[in-house]
Amino acid sequence: MGSDQGRDQDAISGLSSLDDPVRRRLYEYVRSRDEPVARDDAAAAAGISRTLAAYHLDKLAEAGLLATSYARAAGRGGPGAGRPAKRYARAQRELSASVPPRDYGLLAGVLAEAIAADDTGAVQHAMSAAAYQAGRAASDPDLHAALRACGYEPSTTADGDVELRNCPFHQLARRHTDLVCGLNLHLIRGLLDGSAPSPARAVLAPRPGRCCVRILGAPISADPERQATPPGDHR
Repeated sequence: MGSDQGRDQDAISGLSSLDDPVRRRLYEYVRSRDEPVARDDAAAAAGISRTLAAYHLDKLAEAGLLATSYARAAGRGGPGAGRPAKRYARAQRELSASVPPRDYGLLAGVLAEAIAADDTGAVQHAMSAAAYQAGRAASDPDLHAALRACGYEPSTTADGDVELRNCPFHQLARRHTDLVCGLNLHLIRGLLDGSAPSPARAVLAPRPGRCCVRILGAPISADPERQATPPGDHR
């Protein structure tokens, strides 16, 4: 069996785990949390017993959808604290399947290398403009829905900003960080220009475990009359 076929079968097996509604609820809960989740908390969120939650969480981990670790509860340590409890977090591994197998990651890597090799900056500028226009094309009056449709996981912070809990291009960003962060920035700026009122603006604010872009100012509604502006000329 070829490596592509094996990878696709692994992906199909992993993704099929989410067909189970209980596992889907557990996965969505774990994915929404910043810190690794204990079995008790996951069980309570899914409305099931701890034993059943443990079974399904371990199956999700076996499928590569969750990563596991061990830690004691906050404030508990030293003699008598007991054994560390198993905890679950979303795995960094990305799963996708296609029949027959496709390798779009390879294509993306080749294009990224070509952009990085262009000393004139013309290709980089063209990519930024294309990302911006793609963002405008994906705009929606509901900014969170538009972000989710582009593969982001938006979350509103206590101060009203929107942070993105993931990077849809995480694997590529590990090798071409500046390039992918620039793409994210222009894509989201384009999306904002089509989806959000003028006070909202996208800025680079890298943080571990987050997309490099943060949206300042909570968007309330879209303004369809706003005109498109080229990258570098807006906000």
